Amino acid sequence: MRRRTLGLALAAVTLAGVAGCGSSDAGSGAASTANGTAATRVTVGVIPIVDVAPLYLGEKQGFFSSRGLDLEMVAAQGGAAIIPGVVSGQYQFGFSNTTSLMIARTKGVPVKSVVNGAASNGRVGGDVTGVAVRKDSPVKSAKDLAGRTVAVNTLRNIGDTVVRESVRRDGGDPSEVEFVEIPFDQMPAALDGGRVDAAWMGEPAMTVAEAQGARVIASPFAETDPKLTVATYFTSTKLAQENPSLVKRFTEAMTESLRYASAHPDEARRILTAYTKIGDDVIDDLTLPSWPDRVDMASLEKLASLGEKDGIFGGTKPDVEELFS
Repeated sequence: MRRRTLGLALAAVTLAGVAGCGSSDAGSGAASTANGTAATRVTVGVIPIVDVAPLYLGEKQGFFSSRGLDLEMVAAQGGAAIIPGVVSGQYQFGFSNTTSLMIARTKGVPVKSVVNGAASNGRVGGDVTGVAVRKDSPVKSAKDLAGRTVAVNTLRNIGDTVVRESVRRDGGDPSEVEFVEIPFDQMPAALDGGRVDAAWMGEPAMTVAEAQGARVIASPFAETDPKLTVATYFTSTKLAQENPSLVKRFTEAMTESLRYASAHPDEARRILTAYTKIGDDVIDDLTLPSWPDRVDMASLEKLASLGEKDGIFGGTKPDVEELFS
């Protein structure tokens, strides 16, 4: 069985925000460092998937505490829930897929990306997500998805955008694909039961689907751009303006964390047991995303152009430079 990622950090799912606490810079109090000096408590809204492993690994390695930051990670199920939490001050920082951040900015939501989160590993046939079909499906490649139903976790977001691009690049008509919104964990059953013709998913859903005989026919992230920046950490423009020192310290610590995780993939795998229910028997088989310490602006411009072509920005193309640089 091929290795794949636990999930898509970038999954934007609509649900109510979860409770969290603010940092001392935002008026919520401070923690203490090991030497007794005051540390800033910072709350980060995250999705508990493999993509955020560098954050937890960096905390363990002391990259944040050495900069006077005391982290609290609060789990949500997607960027759509985390974004309003960051804007309201519920979280000081959050993790979201890049399309969700673009959509937010075109709607006037005051957010600013501050550091990279995760990217495609660039391997067609073994990337962090894939489109799977049943073993006996007549669908052989992406172009065959035209006229068929494809499950994505959230409509009009990064999933259907990159799937359309895979269809387009393979010579099919992306406008003929019918997308159906289904949670990742329900996709294997929906695919196996014939509710959909194909499903765009990552782990652990992909492993379940493959055990049922499913086969992968497209790798939308890698096919869209092998260096595609999938998700980033972000803050509110208000916090960025009022407390640039806090943002700078978080960004520096996260950058060091990304570099460490990239250089120590086994440690990145093992840290998953600290915040997920993944068993040791699964961890060794997971495909990790790429964790570059900088966003790839060219890939984000491409993603924005594709989203504009698909009409998900309501007629206003996001300013990628303003949001991510």
